[in-house]
Amino acid sequence: MAFMEKPPAGKVLLDDTVPLTAAIEASQSLQSHTEYIIRVQRGISVENSWQIVRRYSDFDLLNNSLQIAGLSLPLPPKKLIGNMDREFIAERQKGLQNYLNVITTNHILSNCELVKKFLDPNNYSASYTEIALQQVSMFFRSEPKWEVVEPLKDIGWRIRKKYFLMKIKNQPKERLVLSWADLGPDKYLSDKDFQYLIKLLPSCLHPYIYRVTFATANESSALLIRMFNEKGTLKDLIYKAKPKDPFLRKYCNPKKIQGLELQQIKTYGRQILEVLKFLHDKGFPYGHLHASNVMLEGDACRLLDLENSLLGLPSFYRSYFSQFRKINTLESVDVHCFGHLLYEMTYGRPPDSVPVDSFPPAPSMAVVAVLESTLSCEACKNGMPTVSRLLQMPLFSDVLLTTSEKPQFKIPTKLKEALRIAKECIEKRLIEEQKQIHQHRRLTRAQSHHGSEEERKKRKILARKKSKRSAVENNEEHSAKYSNSNNSGSGASSPLTSPSSPTPPSTAVEHAPF
Repeated sequence: MAFMEKPPAGKVLLDDTVPLTAAIEASQSLQSHTEYIIRVQRGISVENSWQIVRRYSDFDLLNNSLQIAGLSLPLPPKKLIGNMDREFIAERQKGLQNYLNVITTNHILSNCELVKKFLDPNNYSASYTEIALQQVSMFFRSEPKWEVVEPLKDIGWRIRKKYFLMKIKNQPKERLVLSWADLGPDKYLSDKDFQYLIKLLPSCLHPYIYRVTFATANESSALLIRMFNEKGTLKDLIYKAKPKDPFLRKYCNPKKIQGLELQQIKTYGRQILEVLKFLHDKGFPYGHLHASNVMLEGDACRLLDLENSLLGLPSFYRSYFSQFRKINTLESVDVHCFGHLLYEMTYGRPPDSVPVDSFPPAPSMAVVAVLESTLSCEACKNGMPTVSRLLQMPLFSDVLLTTSEKPQFKIPTKLKEALRIAKECIEKRLIEEQKQIHQHRRLTRAQSHHGSEEERKKRKILARKKSKRSAVENNEEHSAKYSNSNNSGSGASSPLTSPSSPTPPSTAVEHAPF
């Protein structure tokens, strides 16, 4: 084998993009410290939850590690004296809960390895850098011309994808980047088809796809090599970041928020849409568009990481589009993700939330029109436009692209069918997840409505009315029995109240249960 002589069987079934939520259920004081019992839940299922126990020192250690992000996180301050008082512990618990809420709702922090390991140590205990190094070393046994210069630690957001700066031994000044990744939960290709398609990627030529120099795969992972680009990605340009810096440092808290010039937005947007249309026409699933997956080379944007869909990796924006049932194909996923990317190019930052109710002033109303068609409440509810439709919109229709490079990507017919089936399986899992989220949301709304003050008042009024009716019916039935008894000549004394004048309901209602 080229690398990994004994690969582990199967794919990683865990979807790392499913959000984790955390709630402190209780605290317990020991001799010199307090422990907090935390309930962590993955996704919407209460059954998919577990307990962890953490001390304040664990929170402090996590917070120190997250300082690389440059954010001011609301961790309660340390207290040396009086830190075992009951009132202080209760107040600190509130502060720690707020801290958990902040890190689990921040899109970048919630997906980082530090937070995952803190909340879910059972699933994230492995050292993925060491695993990657072992497997890359296996690869070098049969490919001795390559040499590792240094690991590019945490430059990407994926926990199970690692990067290394490389060089070719007889060309020591030339730098390349090796990426290694596990299989993900959406890998539906057979091992044979998967490995063939990965090895086919270096033959893909397109003016707006970043060239793959070398690619290989086995039953459990893939390894690809590309040229290292000092200029970095489109996200690096927007955030004015250094490509080799860790992801958290580069993008969590930019020092200056500034969008691109209108002409850059138009040109880059048109180039990206052209390559998406090319892939859609080829039947090649993508689904991984974001600003870090677009490399800049001169004035051209070039798409990265075509291998992600073959590996079955979940999308960076999955936790967003999984909320909307109309975004249920990989083509519509690409269009929605393009909306995110266009927003970042325009405003220099991601949207605070999606869908977006109103858009800030933009360099052109033509930009807002595209954003509304991909990120607005109406768009998310009714569905995405096609890539062809976006290309016809005023923002992109007048952009002239000058390139002499002819696109080339020959996929054998048999593999096209395998890709089509794999794409349908990916979409099926997405649709099922969206259905479950939709049902959960409806149930939550119903429970919230049922428990509201207004609903409680309505139920109380209905209970009173029901009690009144019940009391009236009981009195009428009681009177009728006495009347029948007198008519039969039993000699019993007459009731105090005759059937023609029953006891007023209000008398009985006073004792009716509410």
